[in-house]
Amino acid sequence: MKIGIIGTGNIAKYLLENINKNRKLEGKIVALFGRNEKVGQLLAEQYNADFFTDFKIFINSEMDIVVEAATIGVTVQYIKEVLESKKDVIISSIGAFNDNEFLKEMKETAQLHTKHIYLPSGAIGGLDLLQSANSLNGLKEVSITTRKSPESLGLEGVTKEQLLFDGSARDAIEKFPQNMNVALLLSIAGIGAEKTRVRVLVDPTIERNTHTIEADGDFGTMLLTIENNPMPDNPKTSYLAALSILSTLQNKNQSISIGS
Repeated sequence: MKIGIIGTGNIAKYLLENINKNRKLEGKIVALFGRNEKVGQLLAEQYNADFFTDFKIFINSEMDIVVEAATIGVTVQYIKEVLESKKDVIISSIGAFNDNEFLKEMKETAQLHTKHIYLPSGAIGGLDLLQSANSLNGLKEVSITTRKSPESLGLEGVTKEQLLFDGSARDAIEKFPQNMNVALLLSIAGIGAEKTRVRVLVDPTIERNTHTIEADGDFGTMLLTIENNPMPDNPKTSYLAALSILSTLQNKNQSISIGS
């Protein structure tokens, strides 16, 4: 498997380290695309990959799948072209799909070109359960309470716990576009962004970002709490989010699939 990465940040470096250096899957990252030429060239030289600042040259290079590890804006700008170039894509900036029309268009584009859009589980779990519970529209209520450190939210001056948000997943992703991918992913797997309730708290006493997911429906009830360690070099990114992208790549071509 030949892999391309959009982005040259912390997740890109993590994947390069574990794929090209540590050989954690049968494949190689062959191409990187980004705007930071200095960082991109350094990563390319360190991990034996090609670096591009021209997207058309990047996307036309020989690869099977593209990992988006950049921003919502980059996702909106480039993902359709990735699919039209007949390459599968893994999306980390799931907030791009807060726009229902964009989500619908990308689904149609993927189907037209017989390609696949992968949405890794990121920093949360329980997604398979929600999809199963809602297979006959039997899922009634879904909520997520996210508790984060001030550093992870860019609020270093906060000295006591504060409720920052209480509302729908749709509004949460608009208010916290870099931090609420989990809420939107939960809503896509479940009952939709308008009906999924989100609470966001900043808490200076915690070291791990915490997500508590609650669901109720015909299946019964679910209560799931995840305490995530941040990536060592970036407190704004969950370590589990990076692991979930690596896991998606590892399981892409497996003969046995676990979950829905």
